[in-house]
Amino acid sequence: MSTLPALVTEQDVHAAVQRLATIDPGPYWVVTCYLKLEPRDRTRGKYLIKMKNRVKQAADALSKQSLGHVEREAIAADLQRVLDYLEEPNHLPSTRAIAIFASQGLDLFETLPLPHVHRSRLAVEHEPLVRELVALDEEFGTILVVVYDRTAARFFEVSAYDCVELTALPAIDASRASKFHGSEQRQVMARAGTPSGSAGEHNYHMRIRTEKQRFYAQIADRVFNIHRVRPLAGLLIGGVGPDGGAVIPHLHTYLHDLVMGVVKLNPKTATKAEVRDAALALREERERAWERAHAEALKDGVPEGWAVNGADPTLKALSRGQVRTLLADGQDDDPRIDEAVEDALRQRSQVDVLYDEKARRAVDGLAALLRFRR
Repeated sequence: MSTLPALVTEQDVHAAVQRLATIDPGPYWVVTCYLKLEPRDRTRGKYLIKMKNRVKQAADALSKQSLGHVEREAIAADLQRVLDYLEEPNHLPSTRAIAIFASQGLDLFETLPLPHVHRSRLAVEHEPLVRELVALDEEFGTILVVVYDRTAARFFEVSAYDCVELTALPAIDASRASKFHGSEQRQVMARAGTPSGSAGEHNYHMRIRTEKQRFYAQIADRVFNIHRVRPLAGLLIGGVGPDGGAVIPHLHTYLHDLVMGVVKLNPKTATKAEVRDAALALREERERAWERAHAEALKDGVPEGWAVNGADPTLKALSRGQVRTLLADGQDDDPRIDEAVEDALRQRSQVDVLYDEKARRAVDGLAALLRFRR
């Protein structure tokens, strides 16, 4: 039995995916399990109840196939190994999902903590189903989280499997934070040749404001340089108080579309775990909103909702596990349509296949809505 720790790096996951991808279809069966572990799934062990139901469904489906006694026993043992592993709370990672691959014949048992999965599913095939793992890294991309106040800014790169803190940016010319003190400030302003009283207080606050704006512009320049070196999939702003989103107006115009939102994070105390959780939660929220909007478009048959149109790009996206909804034209004779439908039905716990008379008029044989990718 080979397992990975609860916290893994991208290198760990890539190495595991390479090991799994080298397993060619053969006589042995492999159980593949993708399971959501979001807070609502962990409540009262809901995730375990759902998985037990999926194991029962898989066993019922296999009972209808012409399998030998040895094969049935091996599959049943692998399904039980997966359940036994999930029944131990200490085995569950702190992430929002997990993938498990088990095969008695191949002496295989791999567990991979994941940031998310599209849907919980269980499959028994002659090879491990790793397409979702391969697509996950590219689909997730890199989210840059900027957490700042008027004295310093911290930068975090959140990827599918890791959170790395970059070099911080201090505000070199930031004045010491304090309130305006009338008599003391009037004396200072008088020596500087500035009239005392309200004029001195106004100049004091304007100086603080100028320092803030100058520092926010420096943060925006750092974000631009990071994006130029490694294109970002999203940008999250974190801070406290009314200036939490003050950096956004300073960003370059084409970076505005990358802004996912503003969250409350204290730059002096925020940990990598807190930053990562905030990024994943906001990404999940945006994904649900994106899918709800496109579901409404689907009901109305609006063609603008399709992410890819045509057989070739749809087949490519389907092979990478990125398709959420497949629309197939039942009247087109292109054999690739049958191929795509068969592949989608094999992923039936993951992909919806629709024959919609109104919507299919706008597509070229095949079209698909892809899963959220930003």
